[in-house]
Amino acid sequence: MNVAVLGLGFMGATHLSAWRKAPHARVTAVMSSNETKLSGDLTSIEGNLGGSGERFDFSGMRKYRRIEDALAADDIDAVDICLPTDLHAPTAIAALRAGKHVLLEKPMALDTADADSIQRAAVECNRLLMVGHVLRFIPTYRAAAEWIAGAGQVHSALFRRRCAAPTWSAWLLDEKRSGGSVCDLLIHDTDYCISLWGMPKAVRATGSRDLSRGIDVISAELQYDRLGPVTVTGGWHHPRAYPFSMEFTIVADAGTLEWSSADSRGLMLYSLDGEGRALPLDANDPFEAELRYFTECARAGRQPDLCPPSQSRDAVALSRLMLRSREHNGQTSAV
Repeated sequence: MNVAVLGLGFMGATHLSAWRKAPHARVTAVMSSNETKLSGDLTSIEGNLGGSGERFDFSGMRKYRRIEDALAADDIDAVDICLPTDLHAPTAIAALRAGKHVLLEKPMALDTADADSIQRAAVECNRLLMVGHVLRFIPTYRAAAEWIAGAGQVHSALFRRRCAAPTWSAWLLDEKRSGGSVCDLLIHDTDYCISLWGMPKAVRATGSRDLSRGIDVISAELQYDRLGPVTVTGGWHHPRAYPFSMEFTIVADAGTLEWSSADSRGLMLYSLDGEGRALPLDANDPFEAELRYFTECARAGRQPDLCPPSQSRDAVALSRLMLRSREHNGQTSAV
């Protein structure tokens, strides 16, 4: 399967590295409006996962400067869209109508109307659509989902994700282009909650936003009928120095499951016998797993059950409800 990567920012570079390891697919084209990046020099790229960019060999690839030119290529089977969020809907719809399978980096869109339009285009064009919610492929979160399924009643769940304000990409700090930290960062956790329990019945959120200081934080309670409180919290904490972290604590009948990216012990289960132990985890690269799964679905002509676009659409809707509640000082918003 021939793939074109559209956009050579942080996620574009991350995906390019992962495509090297994905079988049955090869990147034959890249697209960017930046000539330095098109040369293969991605060393200036930064992101919230740390590390620096690298140099890629694009000598055997076609290099496009316009999205429409890449979509016009007949021998490209799929596109990997890693563009700013405000470009997701028009680019994904155009790609689907051009007969391409589409892997679309999260979030699916800035609002539910655009997400619905993307979904309709995928159905009408009979093409594969998958949104890159990589959390579903991270070993820690996959193991947690398996544990929750057999852990009995969930009494409380907390998911937290934090990092510095993303000064490495100016468009991310433009809420009209990115949706801010709730739509760009915490959507990982809202999507994960949807994958576990579906949409909540209501949302209540408080927080603060001052993008001039790099602050965009929220604490949201997702209210479910048969669960204890489910909290999604975190956001952007000032520019540059604040470290990236993600974590969760889940209290259920079978014990308490806890993990933090800052804790070297790994995924810890504190069970009813009073003991704590680390659970075994797979060692796979989640981005490689995500791209491998997308490729398998495209080659088999099946829909992505592990990451269905209907749930990606609901993650957008839930993020907008969280923002609405925050804007109204914690007023509960029915889903």
